[in-house]
Amino acid sequence: MKIVVASGKGGVGKSMLASSLVLLFSKEKRVVACDCDVDAPNLGLWLGITDWDKSEKVSTSFKAEINQDKCTKCGKCKDICRFFAIEKDDNFKVNNFLCEGCGACQLVCPVNAIKINPVKNGELREKEIENNFKLFSGQLYPGESGSGKVVEELREKAESFNYDVMVLDSAAGIGCPVIASIRGCDYVVLVTEPTPSGFSDLKRILRIVNQFNISYGVVVNKWDINPSLSEEIEKWSENNFLGKISYDKKVIKSIVNLKPVLFSDSKVVDEIKQIYEMIITHKY
Repeated sequence: MKIVVASGKGGVGKSMLASSLVLLFSKEKRVVACDCDVDAPNLGLWLGITDWDKSEKVSTSFKAEINQDKCTKCGKCKDICRFFAIEKDDNFKVNNFLCEGCGACQLVCPVNAIKINPVKNGELREKEIENNFKLFSGQLYPGESGSGKVVEELREKAESFNYDVMVLDSAAGIGCPVIASIRGCDYVVLVTEPTPSGFSDLKRILRIVNQFNISYGVVVNKWDINPSLSEEIEKWSENNFLGKISYDKKVIKSIVNLKPVLFSDSKVVDEIKQIYEMIITHKY
């Protein structure tokens, strides 16, 4: 069973809920957790983890390189590059921060002066945890591209672990890493907040989920900051509504102290447990 926790908007409590579900599932099942927000991974922090057992660099993107000895300065590479990654001063050169490694420049170069080279653009990390689960996390290096492909590498590595349930903490939004996180999963927990932007972005990511024809449930976090909109979201969700979580400063205190929310005395603990029971009812 693969369950992904996703949200159209950032900062709605997705990683907080994902970390709690990991701990709850691990009480009875073998669990693997995947932090698929490779641009800004923080699932480990919500679980109180600051070090890793293993770490390995990965290459999921490419950059162009111009051989100055062969280059005839015809400019065709600069003309074809839609990313404006080819710059010219005395010579034509590649701006690695803009290059997407598409290979168009290599195709049009009449003297074969351009090579497309793989680059180490991120790393995969793993941590064995006592509570019957293992955590995998990805990290895209600053200035690099290919976050969706790093997620694919991360998921492939996580499959090597013998698990009953995989919980994936997706990035926010609807971009490549989100699609890579949702694809092939069995159930999606959509987390939102009772704000106009939160509700709007919930509808956007639901279009992605429906495209993959995956079952889903909706959770409203910090529902009590806007009870009327929370009620509207609950009615809109109909039978897919899983529950709501209160706003509590003790949640902030937990992450500051690197202590899982589930081990705190916050009132949200019982609310999260109820959501967990609802997920089990939906999927088992």
